[in-house]
Amino acid sequence: MTMRRRTLLGLGAAGAIGTSAALLGAAPVQALPAHGTRQAPTQAFAVGVREYHWARGGRSLFTKVFYPATGTPGGQPVPNAPVADGVFPVAEFSHGMGCNSDCYSSQTNGLAAAGFICPAPSFSDNTNLGSVYGGEWSRDVSEVITRTLALGDSWDDPMAGHIDAGAGVGVAGHSMGGMTTQGLVTAWPDDRIAAAVPIACVDMGDPTGAVGANVLFIHGDRDPTCDYQSARAAYDKLAAPKAFLTHVGADHGSYLIPDFPTYPQTENTFLDWFRWSLYGDTGARDRLPAGATADGTRWEAVMGQSG
Repeated sequence: MTMRRRTLLGLGAAGAIGTSAALLGAAPVQALPAHGTRQAPTQAFAVGVREYHWARGGRSLFTKVFYPATGTPGGQPVPNAPVADGVFPVAEFSHGMGCNSDCYSSQTNGLAAAGFICPAPSFSDNTNLGSVYGGEWSRDVSEVITRTLALGDSWDDPMAGHIDAGAGVGVAGHSMGGMTTQGLVTAWPDDRIAAAVPIACVDMGDPTGAVGANVLFIHGDRDPTCDYQSARAAYDKLAAPKAFLTHVGADHGSYLIPDFPTYPQTENTFLDWFRWSLYGDTGARDRLPAGATADGTRWEAVMGQSG
């Protein structure tokens, strides 16, 4: 299925394909002081999933939380599997138009297998572009972040004691979800965000200075749905650290599908950006240029004093 066959702004079932575990880790993760530095896991975790029926006012926020679990890596997420030993940062993922929590399994499963708690909300008005431009989806994500972090302190939830609330939070999303992500570091800022990966987004406004996130853009330069030059304008406005991975000749989201030729570059940079930003893993930061480089990609980064 090509992105041109989607109605607008969503990856859909084409994204619901298993994740690669080649670069991931199973080693237990030890808690560190807030904003400490450690190596991210280097082998894959099994993936568990739990469902939460949250809300913000009258807006339903059904959310699947994918997480590192005990068991054998690979395969499908196991409902309510025991949480793996360790303390893990939160990295949220927002879907595109007409989709839900399950549409981007390569990304949500990949984050959990790599050692992140990944809440993936299903937005109640998943075809309403006006809600994205009005900030409703970005505010929904902020609520999901609040609810997810609270699980770490909840006496009756299995996530208790497993969430690193001091590391900052990651956010990512594709298309309408990418716009939502970009909105969280511009028009509707959330100062808990330490890392953002807007994928196939458009410019959602000027940075406010309230968020000092590391921002990685991922985009195809032949995207017929979300204008590549609009994403470039959004990138130009941001301060370092920031980076832009261009899939040369690619459309709206084929580079998120594991059998696409430059999908490995998406996966490499997507995961290492969060490993660096949320674990403080400088080895992951240093891998970024090589991990992004292939025939069919272009990597740009302004890392500032952090890089």
